[in-house]
Amino acid sequence: MLLRVGMQWFLLGWLVLAMTGLGCQSKRASDATPLRSVNLAIWSNYLPTELLQEFEKKHGIQVRVSHYSSNEEVMAKLETGSSEYDLVVPSDYMVNAMIHLGLLRELDYSRLKNVKTLDPRFLKKNYDPENRYSLPYDWGSTGIVIDHAQYPGTITSWKELFERPDLAGKLSLLDDSREVIGAALKSLGYSLNSIDAKQLGQAKELLVKVKPRVKTFTSEPLTPLLNREVAVAQIFMSDALQVRAMRGEVIEYLIPREGGTLWIDHLVIPKQAKHPNEAHVLLDFLLEPKTNVETVKRVWVGPTNRETAQLLPPLLRENQHLFPPERSWSALEMIQDLGTSGVIWDRLWTEFKAL
Repeated sequence: MLLRVGMQWFLLGWLVLAMTGLGCQSKRASDATPLRSVNLAIWSNYLPTELLQEFEKKHGIQVRVSHYSSNEEVMAKLETGSSEYDLVVPSDYMVNAMIHLGLLRELDYSRLKNVKTLDPRFLKKNYDPENRYSLPYDWGSTGIVIDHAQYPGTITSWKELFERPDLAGKLSLLDDSREVIGAALKSLGYSLNSIDAKQLGQAKELLVKVKPRVKTFTSEPLTPLLNREVAVAQIFMSDALQVRAMRGEVIEYLIPREGGTLWIDHLVIPKQAKHPNEAHVLLDFLLEPKTNVETVKRVWVGPTNRETAQLLPPLLRENQHLFPPERSWSALEMIQDLGTSGVIWDRLWTEFKAL
């Protein structure tokens, strides 16, 4: 009898302690601070994983990354009113379009201490003259890459790229209306921002002739180049220099005689962002000189931070694509927002791709 009563008291005491412990655990769980997060939309192969890990460890903010292959792709997403992204990395002309459509949030400079280290050459551009909505992340050019192991010939111009019959089945063009039509216009001696109907008609005729020789249209030509699926490609500088770093001097990147595209990628916060505070923290981290150095070293984009050059190894500091001489800048032209005239380009591109 005494044994049974003692056992009852033991079980009752154990039950009380267990419930008390569960209550404490429940209280601790409810008091715990939920993990902060930020949603970043950025180009593929554009941000080293190690940098994201460093940011998450330093700030306790998880970064969810989405990739896109064209400015138009991310623009379409924002135009639907999507709040999927907190920080986006569009190119210059698309920043202009996003501002005019009211899709961006003004930046809070009190949270951005690394702005002071940015190179003035990339600030106060006509698409955002006060940098109220955007800050430069990196820059580069668009030109031609040649795999001389597969194509021993020389190409020095867009005209040659579009007219060489021996490039049939070996050629890749970007899946980007502004770059492809722009290159065709440059080959004809026109501005890559032309809205002249006659000039655009000539560009379309040229592209129609070259299309049967094009093996693929892709804005991510790095993989087909590494796999030796194409020998010559229209390409963004960063992809070309990454391939060269992996395969050596057999890979040549050049700016055509007629000139190439100069692009500046920017960091912007969409107006519908769910986590603007975290977006500012990530934005400032991406502007740090140390971060810019790692981005240049891994991604081979041009630096927008004036302190980057002195922190890079000589091999990169002496690279004339990353640090071109002043005369080389004159060969580059920036894509401009065409406003309502962009409809003409859209129709031309749609008709061309449908052929």
